[in-house]
Amino acid sequence: MKKQTISVLIFCLGVSLVSCTQREKSSEKILNLAVPQKVKGMDPIHSSDLYSATEVARVYEGLLEYNHVNPYLLVPNLAEGMPLRSEDGLTYTFKIRSGILFHDDPAFPNGEGRELVAQDFVYSIKRLADLRLQGLGWWTLDGKIKGLNEWREKYRRTDKTNYDEEVTGLRALDKYTLQLILTKPFPQLLYVLAMPFSFAVAREVVEHYGEEFLNHPVGTGAFTLGEFDQSNRIVYERNKKFREKTFPCNSAPDLNIDMKFYCGKKIPFVDKVMVNIIQEDQPRWLNFQRGRLDYIGVPKDSFESLIPDGKTLSKEFAGKGISLIVAPSLDITYTGFNHDEELFQNKKLRQAMSLAYDHRRANELFYNNTAILAHSIIPPGIEGHMKDFVSPYKYLGEESIAKAKQLMSEVGYPEGRNLPEMTLDIPASTSSRQMADYFKTQMERINIKVRVIQNTWPELLKKITTRQIQLYSIAWSGDYPDSENFFKLLYGPNRSPGSNGSGYNNEDFNRLYEEASVLPSSPARKSLYEKMYQMAAEEVPLLFNFHRRKYVVIHSWIKNYVVSDFSLSGSQYIDVDINKKQEMIKEL
Repeated sequence: MKKQTISVLIFCLGVSLVSCTQREKSSEKILNLAVPQKVKGMDPIHSSDLYSATEVARVYEGLLEYNHVNPYLLVPNLAEGMPLRSEDGLTYTFKIRSGILFHDDPAFPNGEGRELVAQDFVYSIKRLADLRLQGLGWWTLDGKIKGLNEWREKYRRTDKTNYDEEVTGLRALDKYTLQLILTKPFPQLLYVLAMPFSFAVAREVVEHYGEEFLNHPVGTGAFTLGEFDQSNRIVYERNKKFREKTFPCNSAPDLNIDMKFYCGKKIPFVDKVMVNIIQEDQPRWLNFQRGRLDYIGVPKDSFESLIPDGKTLSKEFAGKGISLIVAPSLDITYTGFNHDEELFQNKKLRQAMSLAYDHRRANELFYNNTAILAHSIIPPGIEGHMKDFVSPYKYLGEESIAKAKQLMSEVGYPEGRNLPEMTLDIPASTSSRQMADYFKTQMERINIKVRVIQNTWPELLKKITTRQIQLYSIAWSGDYPDSENFFKLLYGPNRSPGSNGSGYNNEDFNRLYEEASVLPSSPARKSLYEKMYQMAAEEVPLLFNFHRRKYVVIHSWIKNYVVSDFSLSGSQYIDVDINKKQEMIKEL
């Protein structure tokens, strides 16, 4: 989940303001960002949420990546080119770039990073499959690579996993050649190989640090880890041994990028990336206003003053050199049920809860009427979304409340009698609490009692993964631009620790998913996707809330920032105009 969609800061308050000012006057280019949640660690196989995945992607890399200036386009990264594919679509052969080095680290002889080879990908994918490690991204390759599931099961009950044992469909043919053989067609494979779950790690580093590996990321990426305080700040430094990688030259026409200047220039452009964990909107907004953050998402409580007409930035802020970027997001916010509990296996109860929730008022309160009401699970913009479809279980007025109460009576809970109090787990932030309190009052309209529990981000994810939860509020950002990625949330075999955190399991839905998942984009697949879309709307396996739009404010000294749902490594392409910053900071 990443997708759900993140920045960092020099947190200068009180005494620290002096050192911050001095740092800004230096010749170093520093990208100052902030993230709203604690980062649980940097092991690629556990990067199941957007926050950890974004940090992983600053250090680690994969075979493929999304083009920074054409954010839906996959391009080679650690691979020399796109793979050769067999006629039956089952065998993929990649050539790995030569001369790419892992970061220097004590885990290597003399502390010097060695060259990346094809075997590193074999090892990294095996780590994802290893049952002992409980990799949260296993769902991406489960049942896909010939022999990998059998290898995984073989070591279920042994004392040690043998990483040297060959897997038929996962082999290094030579030093720089990687071959993957699939069990069945998998049109989304290339998308999966651009996700952090499959990024290359070095076996020496994993074995050197053991259980502490998640806090000692060593990859091949543009930045090395300088400081990692899981609750407060992460600092990255330019990788001085980074390969010759250049800025792309094929920008989409609507992006404000000086292609004549940046095309072909070596990246990264900044010397450091400073990421501070600031959970509340107001401190992030204040630091942005003072120029201590380079860009942030527009806080909901500041939306009206920043964007009074709902479209353009106010003259006050535009006069300070601040600009606004608005972009649709391939995501969905939802309230999940734990389907392990008999209570939530009751479809009519789920339908009643959906009917009771006034989404239109919630859009006004929490998204300034900018979000799109979700009638099912697929966002607009990709195959499978049905533009004119309207869910029969959305609040339309008092008649919806009456219908909800009737459904509850039909399943033995008239006026909420005999219905136990429910618990709703949420992230620990003011905005999340406000949304949860609103949900609580909405459920009270049909006599459902809800108790709200706040959690740190890692705590919430752990509860979902271990099924120690009843209701939970969360969002899913698409990992890649295909509806199959959203339907994974409802596919039974993907239950936690896979992407299906709710544990929903419907045989008819599973069958349609399995049929569609092996098809390329086609009228046949589109038809299956639309059937699944309608089935999800009828079943209400989750309370579908909104598809959001991104509103980002950015200072004038930041160059090449691009809003993207899928490219997590954008910081290596961003530039900071130090002279412009010194000039504009006076206006703030």
